[in-house]
Amino acid sequence: MDSPKRAGDAPIKVTLEAGKRYSWCSCGLSENQPYCDGQHKGTSFSPVKFVAEESKDVWFCACKQTKNSCFCDGSHNA
Repeated sequence: MDSPKRAGDAPIKVTLEAGKRYSWCSCGLSENQPYCDGQHKGTSFSPVKFVAEESKDVWFCACKQTKNSCFCDGSHNA
């Protein structure tokens, strides 16, 4: 698999909690979008892991074409 599977046509709103660890699915195969569930195993993809610095609402990318880490940058409109 050279390119990620498009998991959706619109971003997914998530409320981050400060200090909590997140793993965003970058391959598009997870059945628990937008989070990684390990379906990338055997592919060239890895989840984007981070700890939220603050509690806030964000929009995670579902089309997997973002150039902004795991956050929606409007690429789904192209």
